[in-house]
Formats: sequence, structure tokens, C-alpha cells
Amino acid sequence: MMEIGVILPSVAAQLEQGLDLRDAARHAEAAGLDGVWMGDHLATGMSTLDSVAGLATAAAVTERVRIGTSVFVPAIRPLAWAAKQLASLQHLSGGRLVLGVGSGGGAAQWAAAGVPFTERGRRTDLALELLPELLAGKPVRFAHEPGAPVVQLAPAVRSPLIWVGNDSAVARRRAARFGDGWFPSLIPVDEVVRGRGQLAELAGEYERPLPTVTVGGVVSFGGTSAADLAEQIAGGYGMAIERARRVPITGTPDDAADRFAEYAAAGVGHLVLGIGGGDWREQVDRLAQARRLLLG
Repeated sequence: MMEIGVILPSVAAQLEQGLDLRDAARHAEAAGLDGVWMGDHLATGMSTLDSVAGLATAAAVTERVRIGTSVFVPAIRPLAWAAKQLASLQHLSGGRLVLGVGSGGGAAQWAAAGVPFTERGRRTDLALELLPELLAGKPVRFAHEPGAPVVQLAPAVRSPLIWVGNDSAVARRRAARFGDGWFPSLIPVDEVVRGRGQLAELAGEYERPLPTVTVGGVVSFGGTSAADLAEQIAGGYGMAIERARRVPITGTPDDAADRFAEYAAAGVGHLVLGIGGGDWREQVDRLAQARRLLLG
């Protein structure tokens, strides 16, 4: 059964609509959605909340929904500190955390964190390798040399599902090697089919189960037109406009349910959707209606 989650409103949307983050999380859960999600950004020039603090707030006022990162960047932090944050969030949420992991963000964010941008790949691989053991409270040595420090964190928690973000060959290989899922965003459905096929081959190489597939996208029920959303995606992500036009999910809840069904047929188990304009609460209600239509 496909799950539908929603990105919690931005700081700008909260201020414009008088929408408290706690109320937004409660609203999404009451509407019947399956998860609430937040991105992870440091220095972008825009107002953004710390993802762990924001999701801890959402966890405190909900009971059922998944609490997800879309996506968390562990490599920009000291790894033991990242693990401590995530273990705390998993504990506080009662085990509802889903850990989307990425290595993105512009070079300026990495510079602000004092971490070389060129090391993001190596540090991301190390985080994916060691986070499950750190979260489980196992002693972890951060280097193989004698005398290297051993870190053991408490409280130990059950490792959350780890979904590796991005639509790239490197991300698919990481998902196959380390992850429970592959989590690309802004990807048309036909490209999901190709990517999932490549993922299956890679999982076979590592003798691991085929990871689940989650797609991040954007939805609007009259809030912003499909053409305007496509222009925003093309400009913001350097995507060809022809491809960007195939990404937004717009129209009526029935239209959205049909698009959801196309992704489900392609093997997608979860959709994590940002609201593309309009009143956030009303848009979430229509998204929940589309979910009900999909599930019958």
C-alpha cells in the first residue's frame, strides 16, 4: 500500500499563513497522511529551521505519522554528534523516524560548517556505514589505527529506516549497499522505472534485498499552476524545462490519485510531497482526499 507524506510548511509559509509548526503536524496527521517531513539546510540565505529540532516538535504533538528527514546530511556534522541527534529524535518519536540521507547542499553550506566540500562523498559513505552501529549503542572505532577513539552512545535505539536520497548512479549504489530505500526527488515516473531496474542489479551485486523506492515531489491543487511550478523547478534545479513539466502533480484530487497510481505501478512505495502554493491546510486536506481515492 502506497504511503503519502507531506513536507511541513516553510518558515515563510508559517509566517504568511499564521501557521504554527505544531498545528501543521497535527493537521497532517488528523487529515490521514502517513508522514511529516523536513529538509536539512544550514546557510542558504533563506529562513529554515534545524531539521532535528523541527521534527522533534512534530513528534511531540503527533502519535502515528512517520517523522522523516528529506534529507538529512550527516557528513556536514561530526558523525558522533549527528548520531546523537538522530538517536534522540528516534527515542523522542517512539521509533517513528525515517532517515532520508543525502550529501547535498551547496559548497557554501559546507564551508559554513567548516567541512571541505570535496570530502562529502567519503564522509557520507562513512556515515552510512557507521550510523546503524552508533544508533544501536555499539562501540565504534572511527579509525583502524591503534589508539583511535572508540565511541559508544546511549540510549541505544532501534535503527530507523535509512533511505538514500538523490537520483544519481552514486546514490543508487549507496542505497543498494547501505540503505533500506532509494529516495530520489523531482523524477518523472518513467525514470523511476529505469532507476529501479539499475537498483535491482546493484542490490544483487551486494547480495542485499531490493531497497524500497520513495519519490519526493511537489503537488498543487490550484495553488500554483503546473507551468509555474515547472518553471520554478527548471530554474531552481537546472533541469530542462521539458523534463520539469513532467514532475508537478496538479489538478483535482482525482487527477492526483491517477498520478499516484502511475508511481505505484512503477514500484514506488512512498511519496513525499511538498505543497506548491496556496493555503497549506487546505492543500493538505485535498492531498489526503487524493490518498483516500488512491487506496479506495
